[in-house]
Amino acid sequence: MLLGVKLGILSEVMLFGALFAAYFVIRGESSEWPPVAGLERPELLLPGLNTALLVSSSATMQMAVRAARGGDRSRILRWLGVTLILGGIFILVQGYEFATNGFGLDAGVFGSTFYILTGFHGAHVLAGLGLMAIVTNRARLGLVSAEHHTAVEATSYYWHFVDAVWLFLFSTLYLL
Repeated sequence: MLLGVKLGILSEVMLFGALFAAYFVIRGESSEWPPVAGLERPELLLPGLNTALLVSSSATMQMAVRAARGGDRSRILRWLGVTLILGGIFILVQGYEFATNGFGLDAGVFGSTFYILTGFHGAHVLAGLGLMAIVTNRARLGLVSAEHHTAVEATSYYWHFVDAVWLFLFSTLYLL
């Protein structure tokens, strides 16, 4: 199972690599960025908050893995629950940012690349939350133990990948 997750993540690395490559080619061809007159990049407050949420959620996910390796069901549930909440808040903050940042897909190549990159990432966060919900239910039912914790570990690999992609997105879209 873990090999399959690692191979799946590798395919996702290639997807995001292609999206980042396209972004940098488009940005490199533009004389100014963003290329739409009067349009400015989004403020840092909301994506900064989201960065803190995802970095924190990576730590809580790792605490869930440690609890699973130790067979401590109450701690598994606690840390997975906290991670689910942090990831859910990330999605809510991202939705609010999308609704209030002052530009949409119609903002030319800047708007389309911004929403493609952040939207794909958001979809991956939602997928990770779905996986986490399934693993949390399995733990609740007593199906996760020190001997049987592969699902928690596999979900953590995916979640850490999603977090790492966000750090690249944040740096690329908001800081550079």
